[in-house]
Amino acid sequence: MKKIIAFGASSSKNSINKQLATFAANQFQNASVEILDLNDYEMPIFSVDKQAENGIHPLAHDFYAKIGSADLIVISFAEHNGNYSTAFKNVLDWTSRINAKTFQEKPMLLLATSPGARGGSSVLEIATKRFPFQGGIVKGSFSLPSFNDNFDVEKGITNEELKNQLLEIVNSIEF
Repeated sequence: MKKIIAFGASSSKNSINKQLATFAANQFQNASVEILDLNDYEMPIFSVDKQAENGIHPLAHDFYAKIGSADLIVISFAEHNGNYSTAFKNVLDWTSRINAKTFQEKPMLLLATSPGARGGSSVLEIATKRFPFQGGIVKGSFSLPSFNDNFDVEKGITNEELKNQLLEIVNSIEF
């Protein structure tokens, strides 16, 4: 059985992006899904000085191993000032010190959502363009606008048109 690693790129305990990543990952057939919580990978803010003094943080090694164990990675991005959340950027910075190809040539589905009408589209565009340089094989991307209007914890995406867009992407990804 194929393994999917999914997470919201946010440290919020009630992350809407974790909810979207979980929903999307569970739309794949014949796959086991493991949901990560970025709070389990909280590290000091990356600096070359901290790395020189203490080496690469053990949690970065743990995160890298989780990525390596996946057949597909599903990430949904929180947008903070048009970019990655600090929590995600810090995990990425530490982990990239192990291997610049952080995502280890794994296929990826990249997502974003927000309460606003743009649905995190700025950060999604950044990740979609950047991740191939970091060893990610971006197989698809999807932005869910106006999360609170278009998503229900029990039902998932409630807007049929948007749900069908995501399902079309999911069904096109082979891994």
